[in-house]
Amino acid sequence: MLIVGGGIAGLTHAIAARRAGFDVEVVEVRPDWAVAGWGLSLTGPALRALRAVDLEDVCLAAGYPIFRTLNCDAAGTVHNVMELPSVLGPGRPAEAGMGRPVLHEILRARAAELGATLRTGLSVQAVETNADQISVRLDDGTTRTTDYLLGADGVRSRTREQLGLTGEPRYTGQMVWRALVDRPEWATDIHTFGGPTFTAGLIPISADKGYVFLTEGLDDPEPLAGDLLADRMRELLAPFSGRLAEVRDTITEPGQVVRRPVHALFVDGPWHAGRGVLAGDAAHSPSPQLVSGAALAIEDAVVLAGEMAAADDVEKALLAYGARRHDRARALVETSVALGRAEREGRRDELHALQRKGHAGMAAPI
Repeated sequence: MLIVGGGIAGLTHAIAARRAGFDVEVVEVRPDWAVAGWGLSLTGPALRALRAVDLEDVCLAAGYPIFRTLNCDAAGTVHNVMELPSVLGPGRPAEAGMGRPVLHEILRARAAELGATLRTGLSVQAVETNADQISVRLDDGTTRTTDYLLGADGVRSRTREQLGLTGEPRYTGQMVWRALVDRPEWATDIHTFGGPTFTAGLIPISADKGYVFLTEGLDDPEPLAGDLLADRMRELLAPFSGRLAEVRDTITEPGQVVRRPVHALFVDGPWHAGRGVLAGDAAHSPSPQLVSGAALAIEDAVVLAGEMAAADDVEKALLAYGARRHDRARALVETSVALGRAEREGRRDELHALQRKGHAGMAAPI
């Protein structure tokens, strides 16, 4: 089988499919496996899905175990402690903060170890699918004929378009900022800070590193020159005092900061056409408020591999995969977008209830 996209969904599926006995090739358009962003949260459901491919403990060891979220005001006073639901068992963390490049390296190494072929600098030019097989022409002029094709090439997926599946990412009115910082001693949990206009926070991702995040309400997602990023992020964090202010003042280098517009997407229809199928952000991309985009992608990857291994027919497997994933992903995307809207409109009394709803839904079995 062929996977388009060497991100979290694509690489996890390469691992799961190889374990199920499939020949696997991954093609990634970026020539150097470049990863955008500093860190992420592997929630309990993400780690539970990684358990299915024997990577739960590897990822926990490489990241920072987290048991709860402390919700604070702009001065750092704790107003709410959210004990996150643990789906991993007694004494196990609810989630883990992790460097995004670290996770990608773990997934690439395991996929290669299991015999998956990994190729970079390639993209798909054309797809032709029928009842018995799918043919793909790559931009180097070569073709592949395979049992099924997985489009895991992100929110602006070309594969989605080539398969004739509909879905358009929409800007949610927020920009998300992330800055890599040294982890302060007090940052042993996730901390969020509710400012007068924006919500910010800090997530530990290793023994010595963490990342500060900020969601900025912005009607027009205009670009900003890279050399202005650190100064502008400190300006946005100026209303925060106490602990966050101490960390804010260490954000001095433009290379520390990543700024991205938030786009949400849900493909509200079939996720497959013929023998081509979508997973991860190509099928559903939530807002970051529930830190569950990676969890959905990893779940997609292992569920699809399981259905493909169990079914005697590709169509049956793809239908079963969609049936298991569609409503779960839609609920998460809708709740995350509602969270972002409430945050932007200052309806802070709704935030904790929406967070609990989203995490509880993801805690349910896949």
